[in-house]
Amino acid sequence: MRGKIVFAGLILALTGVGAAAQNAPRVPTADDIYCPGMVSSENVPRDTYLITGEGSDTKVTFQEGDYVYINKGSSQGVKVGDEFSVIRSVFNWTETDWWQWESRILSKLGTVWEDEGRVRVVVTQSNVSIAQIEHSCSYMQRGDIVQRFIPRPAPPLKENGHFDRFAPPSGKPAAMVIATKGFHAEVGNGDSIYVNLGATQGVKVGDYFRIFRYNGTQHERAYQTRRFAFNADGDDIIYFRQYGYGSVPLSYKWDNVPREVLGEGIVTRTTPNSSTVLVTYTLRECYTGDYVEVE
Repeated sequence: MRGKIVFAGLILALTGVGAAAQNAPRVPTADDIYCPGMVSSENVPRDTYLITGEGSDTKVTFQEGDYVYINKGSSQGVKVGDEFSVIRSVFNWTETDWWQWESRILSKLGTVWEDEGRVRVVVTQSNVSIAQIEHSCSYMQRGDIVQRFIPRPAPPLKENGHFDRFAPPSGKPAAMVIATKGFHAEVGNGDSIYVNLGATQGVKVGDYFRIFRYNGTQHERAYQTRRFAFNADGDDIIYFRQYGYGSVPLSYKWDNVPREVLGEGIVTRTTPNSSTVLVTYTLRECYTGDYVEVE
C-alpha cells in the first residue's frame, strides 16, 4: 500500500512540474539576449581588448572553449572568475543602400556593435590575463573590445495567437528599421533589428514594436521602380500596360491606402537613440526601411 501511495505522490509531483512548466512565461533564449548587438552613439572604451589566444601559431579566430589573452591583469584589478563581454564594431562592407537614406540615418545613430560572446578569467598575471570563452555568438579575434559582463534581463514574450494583422495605428512613437544584425536586408522570426527609437524617447526593454509598411512611398527599395505599388511613371507605364500589370486612374500613394502590418518584436536592448528588437512574429518577410511603432 505504501508503494502505491509513493507512486501516486510521484505522479502528482511530476504532473505539477509539467503544469508549472506549461504555465511559465515564454522568454527569449540566451542568444537572443546576449548576441543581438546594438547601434550606439555612446563612447565605448577601447582600452581593454583581446591580444590573441592559445594556438595562435595556426589560427586567428577563437571559439567557445578556447583560451584567449586579455591586455589587463592583476595590476589593473582583474581577478580569477571575472567575466567579460566581447564586442566588435562592424560596418556594411557592401556599401549598398537597400532603401533611400539608409547609410545617412545609420551614420547619425552611431556605431554598429556586434556581440561576440562572454569569457571568464582563469589565470591572472601582472599585466595580462588568460580567459576561457564560455559563450560564443560568433568567432573572436585579435583587437576585439572587452567589457565587464553585465547580466541583461530576459523580458517575457507574448502568448501566441494575439497578433492583429489589421491593427490601426497605435498613436505612439514611430520609427524605422534602420539596420539588422549581420546587415541583412530581409529578416523574419528570430532575427534582430535596430530601430531609431531608444531610451531617450522612453523605450524600455520588454516593450513591443509593431512592424508595418507603407505602399507607394515613392522612395521604394532597390528592387522596385518608383510607384511600383500602383503604376509606373513616365515611359515605364507602357511596359506595365503591355504586359498586363495595369495601373490605376487616380493618384494613390502611401497616405491614402491602408498600411500593411507585417509582424512584431520585443525590445531586448536600448541605447540613447536606438533599440535592438527581437522579431517574434511575422506574416511575411520584413525589410530594412520598414516602419515600426510602439504598441
